[in-house]
Parts: sequence; C-alpha cells; structure tokens
Amino acid sequence: MALGSRRGFLKAASATAAALAVSRGIPAWAGEAGASGPVRVWATFRDRRYAQGEPLAWEPVTEVAADAIALDPGATKQEILGFGGALTDATCYVLSQIPPGQQEEVVHDLFAPGEMALNVCRTCIGASDYSRSVYSFDENAEPDPELKKFSIDHDKAYILPVLRDARKANPELFLFSSPWSPPGWMKVNGSMLGGTMPERSYAPYARYFLKFLEAYKAEGVQIDAVTVQNEVDAEQNGRMPACLWAQENEIGFVEKFLGPALRKAGSPTKIWVLDHNYNLWGRAIGELSAPAAYEYIDGIAWHGYVGEPSAMTRVHEAFPEKNAYWTEGGPDITAPDYLTDFAKWTETFNGILNNWARSITAWNLALDEKGNPNIGPFPCGGVITVDNATHKVTRSGQYWAFAHFSKHVRRGARVFQTNGVGGAAGQGAAGAVSHAGFRNPDGSFVVVLSNRGQEKRVQLLLGSKTLDVELPADSVHTLQWS
Repeated sequence: MALGSRRGFLKAASATAAALAVSRGIPAWAGEAGASGPVRVWATFRDRRYAQGEPLAWEPVTEVAADAIALDPGATKQEILGFGGALTDATCYVLSQIPPGQQEEVVHDLFAPGEMALNVCRTCIGASDYSRSVYSFDENAEPDPELKKFSIDHDKAYILPVLRDARKANPELFLFSSPWSPPGWMKVNGSMLGGTMPERSYAPYARYFLKFLEAYKAEGVQIDAVTVQNEVDAEQNGRMPACLWAQENEIGFVEKFLGPALRKAGSPTKIWVLDHNYNLWGRAIGELSAPAAYEYIDGIAWHGYVGEPSAMTRVHEAFPEKNAYWTEGGPDITAPDYLTDFAKWTETFNGILNNWARSITAWNLALDEKGNPNIGPFPCGGVITVDNATHKVTRSGQYWAFAHFSKHVRRGARVFQTNGVGGAAGQGAAGAVSHAGFRNPDGSFVVVLSNRGQEKRVQLLLGSKTLDVELPADSVHTLQWS
C-alpha cells in the first residue's frame, strides 16, 4: 500500500472507531495524546504484592466489550488531598517502641514521598478508645473554665516525637485532630466516658481547642483541621471516651464559639463536622443549612461503618462548595482475611473517591499483634502490625490497597469520570470490576482497578483507543501513563 493510501486508510479507520465509540456511549475525548504513552502496571494478587508487570500499549478500537470501562479525563471532579492513617496514642506508642534504626525505616516507608507517601493523618485531642489510658489536656476534679491546668505534657513523651518524624519524612503531611470527649469536668456526668456536655461548657471548650492548637504549634506540629467530635451520636454505653452532640448543639458550638474563636485568633485551621457514618447525611445537610455555621465549616468528615458512600454525593449536590473527607475505617485483626483483603479495601476506596471524598484516612496506622493498646470495646487492626517481642512489621491487606493509590495519586490530582459502557458503574455490582481514575498535576493519568470476582479480562476505552487488561481473581491493578 502506498504511503498516502496507508495514511488515508488509518485516518478512515480511526474515524470509524471514534464513531463506534460514540455510538456505544463512550466519551469522545479529543486528547488522543492521553492514550499514546506506554502504560505501566502494578498488581497485587495471590502471592504478589504491589509488583510491577510488563507495560501495556493502547491500540485502536475495533470492538467494544459489553462490560468495557470508558475513561473520560475531561469530566473532572474533586481535587485529591491525600491518603493516610490515624496516629493515635496507641499507634504512636507502638511506633515509639521500635528500636531507633528500624523505627526510622518504618516511618520512611510509611511517609516518604518515594515510598507510601501517606500525607493526610489524624491525631486525637486527648484519649480515644485506642489509648493506653483515659486522659485529657486539663485533668481536674473541679471545673477549670480558665484552663489554668491545661497541659499537653502527656503527648510530649511519644506522640509529638512521632508526629515530628512523620512530617520530617513528608513535609506535605496534613494533620487533622478529633476529640473523643471533652475533659470530664466539662460534662454532665463528670467523666470522659460517654455522656453529654452542657452549653455552659462551650466557651471554655472552644478555648480548649485553641490552646491545643497553639501548644502543638509551639512544639513544631501544625494542625491543619479539627473535627468537633468523633462520632457525634455514639455514646458507647460509657465503655470508652465519647460524647453525644445533638445536631443543633454542634451547629451552635461552631457558629457561636469554635468558629469565632479560631477566626479571632487568626488560626488557619479548618473545621469539619459530623465525623460519623454515611447514614447521617441528612444531619450533614442540616448543619450546612445553618448560614452562621456554614461560613465556618470547610467540609464534612465521614466514616463508612453504616450506610453507602453515595451519601457523600447527596451532600455534595446540595452544597457543592463544601468538601468531603473520609476520616475513619480500618481492618479487624481477628478477621481471617486481615492480610489478604486488598481487593475489598480497593473497591471500598474506589467507591469513596467516586463519591467526592478528597482524602482517605484509615483508623490506627499501627497496632501490635493483638490489636492493642486498646481501652475500648471494639477489636481493630492496624494498617501495619508491629510484633511486641520481635518488632517485626506485618502489612495488612489495607496497606496494600493504599499502596495502589498513595504511591501514584498526587496531591492536587483530579478524579475523573470512569463509566461502565453497559450502564453499570462497576461499584458494588456483583462480579463487577471496581474502578477510579485520576489526572495528576504533572499531567499523568492513573486508573485503579479492583476485581473481587473470578479471573477476567477488562477493556478500557479512551476516545478511539483501547487497552485490554488481564485481571486475576481477587486482584488489584494500578495503571499509570503520561
């Protein structure tokens, strides 16, 4: 075939393929350069953990599978803040017990930009259920509204050193902090275990937040956001630090006390509300509907224990200017698949990110082999487990799920639309491949796939180009190209 004829043939073939794509409902994205480079692949399945495979190449579309996944990088959604885990009292204690040289290696692996690059982590304002004891920053048998006994000395032993080491490893580390309970003297029952707080304590409690932020900053640890209360309607029958907050009380505290206190102090720290499950989406809408609170609230903090992630989309559609952050969820160390549930967690993360969340932060980043230290009633596991006797580090299935995101999706990336051609989005449907797409600030593209079903081949479509990917059963794949 002559050169001119060949060019004409290829042009016609490309046009035919593009027409086919449009006819099947595939986004006609004009940037063909986006499907030009080799596609690097990392996979986790069977005995492989985040292993790099042979690169793949885009080909012209000639046929479209009924279960193909169409990528539409032009349809961008939220900007990614990042990924991480909770640096609880328990986690920081476990990390502090590792011998110094090995501890540096663990911190480097978790936080360094060239490694896991975790960069959105949670701390606790006083004790949580994952603490070695029940404590606050103003321990007093009598009311102390002037906070004369306020002190963060407890955190200076091992929490603040771990936080400083983490931020040294990753200067982009974003820290947000949550209280499980105010000091006992602020509450009706006089205890940090369960109960409620009367309105007369709101003013000193706002000052308590401010003193915490100032004290941490003086120790070299900037806190970038706070939530008002961990799990606002979970009293936990007085078995752990907790505090009930009615919707109207959280609104009043933010609009009359905490918001004005931070603003008057010139604090850049953001305020997130709810910090609880998807099924409370109606409450989130109610709190954002209060104009005086709305101006102080940066976004909603979500947990995934009850309800569906689509709740975040409901709230986004009502208040698109406000942000969503996924702030808690972790594995059960007693579960038989604690080490191998990477595909399940990846599917969970894809669902979160496809429903407008800007970040994903797991519960305890590190615990021991029994899921301790823990003063609460619920068994959990760390993203990593550190054996008390040997200090051996074991990486959970959730750790490997995180690797497929945090090692590739940079801060400032935009989630883009990925759609099942057959009408299913691939999120939660039985046997469907879960998927999420991202465009990094440097222009590179990332797609994460989770296959919890049997071995299958999946077809990705980008304009008039296609890519076939072999997915073993119960596998996770990250694809990246420029």
